[in-house]
Amino acid sequence: MATIKKTGDDSAPNLQPPSYWQEACKHLMKKDRVMRRLIPELGNVSLTLRGDAFTTLARSIVGQQVAVASAQRVWEKFALLPTEMTPGNVLRLKVDDMRATGLSARKVEYLVDLALHFDSGRLHVGDWDGMSDDAVVDELVAIRGISRWTADMFLLFHLGRPNVMPLDDPTLLQGISNQYFSGEPVSRSDAREVAEAWKPWCSVASWYIWRSLAPMPVQC
Repeated sequence: MATIKKTGDDSAPNLQPPSYWQEACKHLMKKDRVMRRLIPELGNVSLTLRGDAFTTLARSIVGQQVAVASAQRVWEKFALLPTEMTPGNVLRLKVDDMRATGLSARKVEYLVDLALHFDSGRLHVGDWDGMSDDAVVDELVAIRGISRWTADMFLLFHLGRPNVMPLDDPTLLQGISNQYFSGEPVSRSDAREVAEAWKPWCSVASWYIWRSLAPMPVQC
């Protein structure tokens, strides 16, 4: 769904970061002591957006509660089943074929429900760019298997919303603990307090916190 692009990396896709990225970085470096160090330290990297909405959410369901490598293997097998990854094509798949890729019965149900929501027009996909974060989240969490965490990740990495604070993400809380509290456990309240200095660019600050924990490019 998203990747990190390094300037001058010819192997990276020709994708651009969100238009607000540089403005956000300047704000964060001015307002927050950790960001003032982290942003230059991590170098000339940035989040870039890609992927269609249905595939992005389907991948998030496949990847729930399993290791990244295992999720990738299952996704690669599952993605070979339809001629094209569309809601209609997924609805035409046989359950036994889906299960044979390594999907649990529950994840098959979730993928079918996701496809039904898209195929029936219950989701206002074409309007999402103009809808508030909360309104998009409300639509997404009505789908079986889509949690608030998944919705926040979708807002941040697919829609590119600038001020998402994914408090349900344990990795983000760990990063905040490491960077702001010398490794001591932090609560959601602690994280909210830290994020006051990040607004209105919580998405960008969160991305840098994740990046501080991951030496490899982030992909979602």
